[in-house]
Amino acid sequence: FSRLLAGSEGTLALTTEIKLNLVPLPSSNRALVCVHLDTVAESLKANLIALKFKPYSIELMDRTILELTRENIEQRKNRFFVKGSPGAILIVEFAERSMAEIGKKTEALEAALKKEKFGYHFPVVTGLQMDQVWDLRKAGLGILNNMPGDAKPVPVTEDTAVLPELLPQYIAEFEDILHKYGKEGVYYAHISTGELHIRPVLNLKNPKDVELFYEIGKESAGLVKKYRGSLSGEHGDGRLRGEFIPLMVGEKVYDLFKKIKKSWDPQNIFNPGKITDTPRMNTSLRYTPGQKTPEIRTYFDFSKDMGVVRATEKCNGTGLCRKSAVIGGTMCPSYMATRDEDKTTRARANILREFINRPGQKNPFDHDEIYRTLDLCLMCKGCKSECPSSVDMTKLKAEFLQHYYDAHGVPLRSRIIANISKVNQLGSLMPSAYNFVQQNKFLSGLSAKILGFAPQRKFPLLSKIPLDKWFRKNAKQFGNRAFPNGKVYLFNDEFTRFNDTDVGIKAIMLLTKLGYEVILPKHLESARTYLSKGLVKKAKAIANANIRLLKDKISEETPLVGIEPSAILTFRDEYPELADKNMRKAALRLAENSLMIDEFLEREINTGKIQIKQFTTAKRHIKLHGHCHQKSLASTSATLFVLGFPENYTVEEIPSGCCGMAGAFGYEKEHYDLSMKVGELVLFPAVRNSSKETIIAAPGTSCRHQIKDGTDRTALHPVEILYDALVETERMKSTL
Repeated sequence: FSRLLAGSEGTLALTTEIKLNLVPLPSSNRALVCVHLDTVAESLKANLIALKFKPYSIELMDRTILELTRENIEQRKNRFFVKGSPGAILIVEFAERSMAEIGKKTEALEAALKKEKFGYHFPVVTGLQMDQVWDLRKAGLGILNNMPGDAKPVPVTEDTAVLPELLPQYIAEFEDILHKYGKEGVYYAHISTGELHIRPVLNLKNPKDVELFYEIGKESAGLVKKYRGSLSGEHGDGRLRGEFIPLMVGEKVYDLFKKIKKSWDPQNIFNPGKITDTPRMNTSLRYTPGQKTPEIRTYFDFSKDMGVVRATEKCNGTGLCRKSAVIGGTMCPSYMATRDEDKTTRARANILREFINRPGQKNPFDHDEIYRTLDLCLMCKGCKSECPSSVDMTKLKAEFLQHYYDAHGVPLRSRIIANISKVNQLGSLMPSAYNFVQQNKFLSGLSAKILGFAPQRKFPLLSKIPLDKWFRKNAKQFGNRAFPNGKVYLFNDEFTRFNDTDVGIKAIMLLTKLGYEVILPKHLESARTYLSKGLVKKAKAIANANIRLLKDKISEETPLVGIEPSAILTFRDEYPELADKNMRKAALRLAENSLMIDEFLEREINTGKIQIKQFTTAKRHIKLHGHCHQKSLASTSATLFVLGFPENYTVEEIPSGCCGMAGAFGYEKEHYDLSMKVGELVLFPAVRNSSKETIIAAPGTSCRHQIKDGTDRTALHPVEILYDALVETERMKSTL
């Protein structure tokens, strides 16, 4: 009876053990031919030619999916092999005994396709880049929810399968069905086996499209039967296709299905309403037919998503946010540490969608249930890039908190954290006294208890002098130097200014010794701390002020360079969506020319302005932990490049996600345990297992504090490492 249970979808019994059939892994000699075609119809015929060469697999992506990948940060990086705007790409995989055999097959395949006038570009991808191609393909399902508006590709026919040689005729007839109703479809996935995922684009908030959902499902089932195919090629019938089973197998066989169900499960306990006696497939949908989407006034600009409600609706439940630390990536640290569904991006998006969709609310965000579910979001931004649907929970949480505070007021601790630059500015008048309080166990413990901070934490101390004050005092020593490489504006962020002045000084000295005139322009703080605590109104005011102050200074030739990733990347990520309408263009220009210091150095090295001879030939090994905002919004590649630029410097990246500190998150009493648990996933063990000679690098200030608290190792900012690596610095040290 095992075969019977294998197709029962949990409707007959509870399975406690499963024996899996293992098959050999393919040869390690592999390559992909990414055939660019003008239309899906061409791809169906080209597939038949490719199959003659006995490939390991063939997958399809159509133009709709390929275009939507442009809007996802992570998938944009994976489009390196895409040329132009193809109507479809066939990903043909070969796995053979040698790369020579693969070479012969790829050449023969290209020749055969060209002979039939199929394809205009045939890049062959090997090695680690193959993973990027497959990541782009696998993102297809989630990417579809990036389609703007309420009409989305829906899964009614997404599992049908017919013989590959019949696919061209089958798809042509299916398109006739869609065009009869004035609809279009999306095509992707397993073309080599004839099991294409086909999704008609429908608006399931519209009662007419809800009926079409059923009609297209029914007509496509008849079409599949005509071509002697399968309605559920790889997934299952469930509720979506269950009512079409009688059409596929006949009433006599379907009656046997019902008798088996009654025999095995007389009380209808196991997964009721699936396969047999299923309700109509277009009932119990996410949206009530005719439901209006509320238009909610927001502080962030959500126009790209057509409003905040639709921004939450982008989550389609794929569940890629349920990753473990073994799988890697940044999304979602709270789930990685707890394995609780309510700590996923999916859960947070769903609870927001559920509550703010309700009509007639004065403040649709005023719900404690949302507050509790979003509380453990570390605002790492991992979901913005790694979620294929680009659900930006950091932005959504900040928006929610501002509306929630509008109703309930801002807690004292949140006010202090948001205004930490003002606290530090006041403390900088007497930094020794401030630091004494923070280092005194009794006084710091008392303040931690009153304000709700974790007593185990060591709070950041103030530098002896703010960076801008140091710069003014030492300006004369820079005036005598030549600046052959031009001018750069250094963003004096709120963390570097008061807490990490030594890092800021080394950044200025590094740039100066490399031939750049460094200018500290007039500006306000980045607003990162306000955004992290949901004070979006204040952050919006700061963003617009900074845009006004910097818009006429910053350009490609004179960029704004930042030391702290979370601060400088605010210009690239949030500022364009916080800017007033009349400041949007200026905000976008500013965003384009705001660079992390490692990005700037990489650019200048590649233009030849910075030479390897300016750095030491000593040997050093470095382990890098990238900031989560950096990994999500930009990349760690520039940091790895510049740290490895000195001749004998080697660098490896720790495969960690978020460090767990997440700004002030890890300092808060109720979040401390989770913060440390996140650190223990990958980062802390990797640091502890490093030799004493290995340099630990971390661009983020909160990351460096987390590493210190969790491992007692001191991590350095990359500019500190590079400054110490300068030949000029070595000479200066040798004379002391």
